[in-house]
Amino acid sequence: MDTVKLVIDNKQIEVPKGTSILNAARANGIYIPSLCYLNLNHLHIENKPGSCRVCVVEVEKRRNLAPACATECLEGMVVKTNSLRVLNARRTVVELLLSDHPADCLLCPKSGKCELQDLAAEMGIRHITFKGEQSSYRKDESPSIIRDVDKCVMCRRCETMCNQVQTVGALSAVNRGFGAVVAPAFEQDLIKSPCTYCGQCVAVCPTGALTEVDNTTKLIRDLADPTKTVIVQTAPAVRVALGEEFGMPAGTIVTGKLATALRQIGFKYVFDTDFAADLTIMEEGTELLQRLGKYLNGDKTVKLPIMTSCCPAWVNFFEHNFPDLRDIPSTARSPQQMFGPIAKNYFAKKIGVDRKDLIVVSIMPCLAKKYECGRDEFKVNGDPDVNYSLSTRELAHLIKQFNIDFKKLPDSDFDAPLGESTGAAVIFGATGGVIEAACRTAYELFTGKKLEKIDFNELRGLENVRQATLDFNGTPIKIGIAHGLGNARKLLEMVREGKCDFQAIEIMACPGGCIGGGGQPLHHGNSEIIKARFNATYEEDKNKPIRKSHENPYIIQLYKEFLGEPCGELSHHLLHTTYFDKSQLDITIE
Repeated sequence: MDTVKLVIDNKQIEVPKGTSILNAARANGIYIPSLCYLNLNHLHIENKPGSCRVCVVEVEKRRNLAPACATECLEGMVVKTNSLRVLNARRTVVELLLSDHPADCLLCPKSGKCELQDLAAEMGIRHITFKGEQSSYRKDESPSIIRDVDKCVMCRRCETMCNQVQTVGALSAVNRGFGAVVAPAFEQDLIKSPCTYCGQCVAVCPTGALTEVDNTTKLIRDLADPTKTVIVQTAPAVRVALGEEFGMPAGTIVTGKLATALRQIGFKYVFDTDFAADLTIMEEGTELLQRLGKYLNGDKTVKLPIMTSCCPAWVNFFEHNFPDLRDIPSTARSPQQMFGPIAKNYFAKKIGVDRKDLIVVSIMPCLAKKYECGRDEFKVNGDPDVNYSLSTRELAHLIKQFNIDFKKLPDSDFDAPLGESTGAAVIFGATGGVIEAACRTAYELFTGKKLEKIDFNELRGLENVRQATLDFNGTPIKIGIAHGLGNARKLLEMVREGKCDFQAIEIMACPGGCIGGGGQPLHHGNSEIIKARFNATYEEDKNKPIRKSHENPYIIQLYKEFLGEPCGELSHHLLHTTYFDKSQLDITIE
């Protein structure tokens, strides 16, 4: 590898050719503040925005200051990161940003985790030097995401995630000068754009310009209503990330503490979405075997490859961008939306509660789940199967509001019957986990033989797009996996062009899968945090006494007592869905 030698703050440094000054400095323990820069190297995306100018440095023999994030290291370069000229320039940049920024920090949902706020404190800024007109823009509230553009600093991180990583194209810079904003085309609301609500824009926004719709107030009201029975389900990815909000290392497994905290908040029953993940495997795995059986028997009209359908942001993506392929994904609902009808049609009767008086709340790593709850096909006479969803971050805020010392909580178990799950369900939270869980069950049902090697290591990893061929007792099953919607697009284009020979494909919208969801504790592209959550997910799986979905005794009981059989008449009615063509956007130009 070619390298270059340079000097930063009197320190001799050698870095690979093409490295930016910012990355070279940080790799050698030299701090340079930044606002617009995102480290996307782990996604193999080069990001050199240079738009905020907070990271400027002084380069010897260069007349102007250089943005460290967008300037490559050159042989013999001499850089100063802390000269008076540099410090004054950075301070001026931040003061200018603050001069056109709302001063409602006490009420801002990002208060305490706002990078602009941190920079102001770091630079000792105590008053606004520059006075003048402040921009004013309407607030845009979608089912999942709130855009408060008055707080936008035009760092354009959201644009980078939406366009380069996710290839959704819902956000871009529009207008010029003082009127410039980041918005959907024609400055439409998000709900009229191709936005998938994946929340990756929210996850990287340094201020309160992009935040999730907060449902904690709604929850507190329901908990205080004596006529309502409020129950909760919590997703697998939450338990390997929630601890970060309380100072625990990334990847700390807090399953038992999570269950205890939810009880202390006041939920009547505390259940696990992992139960519904096992149920999803029974439905989705059966659908895979049905299609595969027809194909192997010579029916070439069968729709393959079957695609997983657990991720609502991914569902939104193909409805907007690939509506011609919407008969290929599995019709199985996501685990969140499978849990809802089971809770309201099965569990409610067991405890003698009317459907309308049972409030089902979900704790999810994902902001698209908020949107998914409100889809009309998941309602019965206007009553949602899942009433609303809270993100992992919202739950952390709620625990703090209730003055719960999370670290000192004792462990407890989830309630039965909708809280019992297997290791297969736990790995739903990581890229590759859904298809591995499906294969553990599909193998035994397809071959009639016991699966001796439970771990399908060939399906694991954090590569953007990967593939593996599994041996189902002499029948090769070729599987594709992608995480991140930009990578999903590559696979879908292959399917559309007939260049794909996969029998099954797993897709998750967020980098890393649900563990990197838009509602998780903020990690700002730190790949080490994602790796820690990923490893913890499989550690949790390994420690489960049962690791195959079809061996979950409560799932077996559910089919025996209520559903009948996987993909049967009742299960198809309650647990499956249809997809829609959303390629034609409702655009109004005023």
